[in-house]
Amino acid sequence: MRLRFLAIDPDTDGDDCPALHVDEETGNLAFIGETITDADDLAAIKAHTGPKASETAVIMPARMRKLILEALRDLEDDPAVP
Repeated sequence: MRLRFLAIDPDTDGDDCPALHVDEETGNLAFIGETITDADDLAAIKAHTGPKASETAVIMPARMRKLILEALRDLEDDPAVP
């Protein structure tokens, strides 16, 4: 997997920060964030879908919405990413 950095939490202190990457070979996205551990939140997720044993649900801060949307728009015009 060839991950390219796209965005990072603007309020990060540089350690353990939420971030977004893209796999340049597949176009898949990798989100790095806090693992959801709250039982009610996990139950709400499981009411609609997994996660299966190999998956983890993560939280992305609301302040990253604009950055994520901008990064995704930029990927639409990037011929290097499928």
